[in-house]
Amino acid sequence: MQLGKEAFSLPPDDVIFGSTPPMLAIRRRLEKICKVDIPILIQGEGGSGKEMLARWIHHRSRRASGPFIKLNFAAIPGSLLESELFGYEAGAFTGANSTRIGRVEMAQGGTLLLDQISDLDSSLQAKLLQLLQDGRYSRLGDKEERIADARIICASTQRLEEAVRSGNFRQDLYYRVNVFEVDLPPLSDRKEDIPDIARYLLSKLSFRFQRDACIFEWDKLRQLQDRVWRGNIREMENWISRYVLLGEGELLPQGSHDRRVSLSVGDVQNGSIPLKQIARQARRALSRDLILRALRANRWNRKKAAKDLKISYRTLLYEIREVGLPSKRLQKQAEQATAAPNSPPASID
Repeated sequence: MQLGKEAFSLPPDDVIFGSTPPMLAIRRRLEKICKVDIPILIQGEGGSGKEMLARWIHHRSRRASGPFIKLNFAAIPGSLLESELFGYEAGAFTGANSTRIGRVEMAQGGTLLLDQISDLDSSLQAKLLQLLQDGRYSRLGDKEERIADARIICASTQRLEEAVRSGNFRQDLYYRVNVFEVDLPPLSDRKEDIPDIARYLLSKLSFRFQRDACIFEWDKLRQLQDRVWRGNIREMENWISRYVLLGEGELLPQGSHDRRVSLSVGDVQNGSIPLKQIARQARRALSRDLILRALRANRWNRKKAAKDLKISYRTLLYEIREVGLPSKRLQKQAEQATAAPNSPPASID
């Protein structure tokens, strides 16, 4: 069957919600209110699927035929937020040469997702509160009041209760946006869902990049389950993208990735090493680790190792020199000198 772009516009329900009790409870609650135009607040760690869930709600609402519009408050300078949200008339300020509608107006008849709402400037919080209270707004430079006809969904990585307690978020606005609250668990709390999520992402990304990637065998799925995904589903999608584009070598066993990343982050914080240099060092170290594992698993047969790594023999020889691995003879001698008698050969985790 020929797959089109629309086939991956939204994951199947079983992939979005999985089988863990917290996610199934979220699904049951949302099914009861999807068609009711009440504000919803979705909170959860970065990459846990907040926007995806907002789109799921939109597609099951009575506004499904309308637009889904997103505005990320963290991605836009505070001075531009009001015009992005409400739009402006020509001449409203320097550089406003023509009228422009805002995201509220773009979302008419549909859903407006206000992402990272905790970053909203205090001066704009009052205007958003007014919008939620009476459904009215005005473009910048325009005295005419307009009526908003969009469902509002808010999302936040930071807990809004904490922002209220610290005085950074209005309490009355918090109660307005939090008519119905959803707390998304991190991926570490739903590891049994990882195989289905990984298979879906592999299919989606293979289609996007027009590559025929090998399907995940059970041992690879177990590696993904055992891995610590600090960036949640977004981080997993990034890794599977690299797997599709570059091959199996990008899926590392637990430990090597996390150890090297933590060292690099420390260097960045100290300001001692430029980011580009850290990236080069990290790639070199990861490549060295993968090549070394493949060589050991194949008893230093470089042609077999190249086949396992899905690269040419010539490329492997170049990479061995590039990452600074010693020659086959010297490496074997070093390992024999340090290994215990009769010790088994190293295996790939």
